[in-house]
Amino acid sequence: MESHIVKVLSITPVTHNVKRYKVEKPEGYTFVPGQATEVAVNKPGWEDERRPFTFTGLNEWNHLEFTIKSYADHHSVTDLLGHIKPGDSLIIHDVWGAIHYKGEGVFIAGGAGVTPFIAIFRDLQRKGQLGNNKLFFSNRTYADIILKEEFEQMLGNNFINTITREEVPGYEHHIIDEAYLKRNISHFNQHFYICGPDPMVQQLREVLEKLSGEADLVTVEI
Repeated sequence: MESHIVKVLSITPVTHNVKRYKVEKPEGYTFVPGQATEVAVNKPGWEDERRPFTFTGLNEWNHLEFTIKSYADHHSVTDLLGHIKPGDSLIIHDVWGAIHYKGEGVFIAGGAGVTPFIAIFRDLQRKGQLGNNKLFFSNRTYADIILKEEFEQMLGNNFINTITREEVPGYEHHIIDEAYLKRNISHFNQHFYICGPDPMVQQLREVLEKLSGEADLVTVEI
């Protein structure tokens, strides 16, 4: 299996628990927006602790970018990533992933599940092909919204947020379920892309396959 040791070039805060990692890009390493790789921290005892993370930069860039949420209450790879510094190194592996752009439609993300969509929307913006794509983004709190300003700039009114654990003026306070979808989506004969916690993805996959009547219109990470 392919693996590369890459140096961390910079680390930038995105939210209170999410950071952007700019890392070296191996020569000839390519990916499609929405794809991911397994990442390990190149420190003793952690080299084989691999976790999947999505590329959030573009293939055309001369570096790789990951946007990663750290869970400080776990002795985990994401917690360790929250403490590494520029100059440290990561181990990355083969490229994989089922989420790629098939056509205009509705994107539904829960929390850090938005990461595959970052590169997809950046790529569409670069090509001038954002069209009428919509992003429904569910987070526990307002402070959890990843890249809020960038999504607003790219999508305008097609960036729709709902906050589930607190009430925020101007924001819906509702989980994304069948009732929410019926209230906010005018028709279901279009592409749907879902990424987030497993229970959310499985529930919405079943709902949308039923509402669209066509399983091929619903794309989720396998």
